Amino acid sequence: MTNVRTVLSMRTRKGCEQRFEDEWLSAAEQIRGLDGCLRQDLLRDADDPRSYLIISDWADRERLDAFGQSEQRDRLMRVVRELRESAQRQTYHVLHSVGTEEAAK
Repeated sequence: MTNVRTVLSMRTRKGCEQRFEDEWLSAAEQIRGLDGCLRQDLLRDADDPRSYLIISDWADRERLDAFGQSEQRDRLMRVVRELRESAQRQTYHVLHSVGTEEAAK
C-alpha cells in the first residue's frame, strides 16, 4: 500500500474567508481521528486571501475513498461546501518525501 495525498483547491465566496477557515478546522478536528487519516493542512494563497489549498494525507487510497463516499464526510463538509465558490480535487500517490534535519525537530 502507498500513502496518498489529496490536494483540494478552493476559492471562497467573498466575505466568507474566516468562516470557511473556522468550519474547515472544526471538520478537520473530527476527521483526524478517522482510521487512515495521517495529516491535514489548510493553506491560504499569499496573494489571494480567498484561495485555499486543503492538503490531506491518507494511509491508502481505500481508506481515503471510503471516507470520501461516507455520510460522515457529507455532514462534516456541508458548510464548507456552502462557503466555496469553486473547488477542484486531485489525488496523488506519495512516492518520496525528503525532509531536512531541521524539519524533523
